[in-house]
Amino acid sequence: MKIGVPLEVKNNEHRVGLTPESVKSLSNLGHEVLIQSNAGHAIGFTDHLYKLSGAKIIESASELYKSSNLIIKVKEPLEDELQFLRDDLTLFTYLHLAGDPVQAKKLLETGVTGIAYETVTADDGSLPLLAPMSAIAGQLSIVVGSYHLLKPNNGRGTLLSELDPRIVTVIGAGVAGKEAILKAKANHAKVRVVDLNPSKLKQLKNEFGEEGIEFIISSPDAIKKAVSDSDLVIGSVYVVGKEAPKVVTNEMLGDMEEGSVLVDISIDQGGCFESSKPTNHDQPTFVKNGVLHYCVTNMPGAVPLTATKALNKATLPFIKELANKGIKSALDENDHLMNGLNIKNGEIIHPAIKEVLEASN
Repeated sequence: MKIGVPLEVKNNEHRVGLTPESVKSLSNLGHEVLIQSNAGHAIGFTDHLYKLSGAKIIESASELYKSSNLIIKVKEPLEDELQFLRDDLTLFTYLHLAGDPVQAKKLLETGVTGIAYETVTADDGSLPLLAPMSAIAGQLSIVVGSYHLLKPNNGRGTLLSELDPRIVTVIGAGVAGKEAILKAKANHAKVRVVDLNPSKLKQLKNEFGEEGIEFIISSPDAIKKAVSDSDLVIGSVYVVGKEAPKVVTNEMLGDMEEGSVLVDISIDQGGCFESSKPTNHDQPTFVKNGVLHYCVTNMPGAVPLTATKALNKATLPFIKELANKGIKSALDENDHLMNGLNIKNGEIIHPAIKEVLEASN
């Protein structure tokens, strides 16, 4: 199979679909791997390294897409990339269609087969290709949140430390939320964990204990109370294939302290704060009602080398399956991979995404 890896064009996106090591693994299986020139240059994966791994370097995105059967990306195609897509091409990447219905409809019109990392499943019901980026985003949420709490960055002027323990509220205790909890505890914060699932909260209570951490069943009143005196609020709510629910309302911002910080990890699914709007690494924040918002849609792009290696470790087995068996057979034989199929021939395949996009019409 001819596998193409384009240069990512999203703002400050330096991750790349395949590492040289992954290219070598695929080349050794007899597949032809095409890498757009400089696709991995920013993280030290030079064209020379890719050539040594067996890749062919292609100068233009147009030529790369035209010459490929399977495209491996990281982020969803942007407007300028849609022209390269066609109905006999398969795209394997993060799509997050529910977060941007307008762009989703344009992607549908290309006829491309779109398999989304974020809806591929595992035997235990988890999302193995979303998990590594969620883990990174969860850790980064405390890093960027702490940074923006600094007074010169329009924050409250507080430090997460044992000197003056501050309050961090984490809404949504999935993979990202759990990493945020770990990082917040390591910084001696008083942590509040809010989730709808009592069994998940019980599991976390058994794991973390109850010292310095409060476990709260999610409800509008509980969230309002929890965020009102929090220095930092992490939103990590995720519903497979659907837009994130708005768990923090604009009204709740009025109860928060000026200079407190909201970090919306869920922003690539539309955001879980009513006041959220997408930002990028060049201009990551905005202030609304005195509360600083961080809503970068590609948070793991801040650590592209770490993120690329973690992502490849998870995606490579599935890429091999698609390449070795062919797209149709791979999807037919692997229910978990089939769960990743979002769109094909201009139709929405994934039921949850179909529900969301049809409701947006």
